[in-house]
Amino acid sequence: MTISSARPAAPAAATERRGDGRTAALFLAPALFGYLAFLLWPTLRGIYLSFTEFSLLGAARWTGLDNYRRMIGDPVFWDSLGVTVQYVVINIGVQTAVALLIAVLMHRLTRSTFLRGVVLAPYLVSNVVAGIVWLWILDTRLGIGNEVLEWLGVGRIPFLADADWAIPTIALINVWRHVGYTALLIFAGLQSLPQSVYEAGRMDGASEGRLFRSVTVPLLRPVLALVLIITMIGSFQVFDTISVTTRDGGPAGATNVLQFYIYDLAFGRLQFGYASALSVALMLLLAVITLVQYRLMRAGRSDLD
Repeated sequence: MTISSARPAAPAAATERRGDGRTAALFLAPALFGYLAFLLWPTLRGIYLSFTEFSLLGAARWTGLDNYRRMIGDPVFWDSLGVTVQYVVINIGVQTAVALLIAVLMHRLTRSTFLRGVVLAPYLVSNVVAGIVWLWILDTRLGIGNEVLEWLGVGRIPFLADADWAIPTIALINVWRHVGYTALLIFAGLQSLPQSVYEAGRMDGASEGRLFRSVTVPLLRPVLALVLIITMIGSFQVFDTISVTTRDGGPAGATNVLQFYIYDLAFGRLQFGYASALSVALMLLLAVITLVQYRLMRAGRSDLD
């Protein structure tokens, strides 16, 4: 009797597992469709087009590696890459330093939810809106920012109309918008650090600065690596802020970043094949940079292990 009564449980459990699998598939289907239709397929299509000459006016013509040979000899591409690297260095350097400072201050002084909301508020503003607002603020003739500078005796500065000021200004605009989100990521990492390590350091007479250098930064390395990878990828893809503030990559090509050059080639000159080749090159560059960052910062291992 005991054996016969236990046998029906196995088919019921199997049926339940099959039902759970169908439910999971149902919930995953929209996301999977979106991934296939809007990410994987465009990526594969773009890789194919990078080996062709295609302008929407006819069928794609296979040209092999011609687009990549053209890219190597294209001075505008190298200039755009240089401008992009300049933007990335300023954006990541300032954003990481300021975000780390904000996160440490929030962790040590206050953990107010309201304060976190204030810090995150600029991130909720779209890049286009942020670009328009700062375009008005920094306008050379009518912007309130230049009015304040003139009142202080500094004089008016053409932030977005001067080749030397344009990229640093755009980088700092995006720092203002994204630094709150970055700070909250670091703040979450700080909350996971054990307080016993800090207590032991204080008992040994370590100052706050020494604790920060020798305890906080090493233990926070995996979080910092994640933050740097995210901000690096996002920074190399900057487009909308430049499109709003300088419109054409000016002045004199000073803000003609790689993404803007790709956009101009594809939708301004209808050179979709060559634009696709530059996009593939950017994708490979980001993959290499991400891998190097991951390995150098040992992002997969923590000093707590």
